Amino acid sequence: MVWRRSLTVLWAGVCLGAATGAGLAQEPDRIFDKSTVWRPLTPNDKLVVYGIDDPDVAGVACHYTQPEKGGIKGTLGLAEEVSDISLSCRQVGPVKFKGKIKQGEVVFSERRSLIFKSMQIVRGCDAKRNTLIYMVYSDKVVQGSPKNSTSTVPLMPWGTEPPPKCGDFMG
Repeated sequence: MVWRRSLTVLWAGVCLGAATGAGLAQEPDRIFDKSTVWRPLTPNDKLVVYGIDDPDVAGVACHYTQPEKGGIKGTLGLAEEVSDISLSCRQVGPVKFKGKIKQGEVVFSERRSLIFKSMQIVRGCDAKRNTLIYMVYSDKVVQGSPKNSTSTVPLMPWGTEPPPKCGDFMG
């Protein structure tokens, strides 16, 4: 019986870790949603728009839209969300790097199912064009996912200050 309780505690820890995800350093701001499938007794399926700020590059914000399932499974958090996520990132102020960045570094991550699927926004730098590149994709433990979206942020002057060179901050 002790091993069953240990297994239950371990499983609960795995589920809690999967539910909280790696992206809790920043919770996305829910901007608005639009119902796509009406359900009479449970919440509707929706497209939801979220906003996040790049945690390592001040002055850059991203918005992404993702579908969220309603119904009983969606309400209980048991529905596996689809991988269709769109992304748009823009310079919203003077760009200031808080430290070194790496190609393909995760900016934000969240779970899209109880255990097997996650959504990630990663960042890179095109030093030749002085442009930050953001890509959102959904991955699945078993088969991966070809669904993705890319957005670029050319670093531009803001006020009288020249823009920083993203290549100078690659680590």
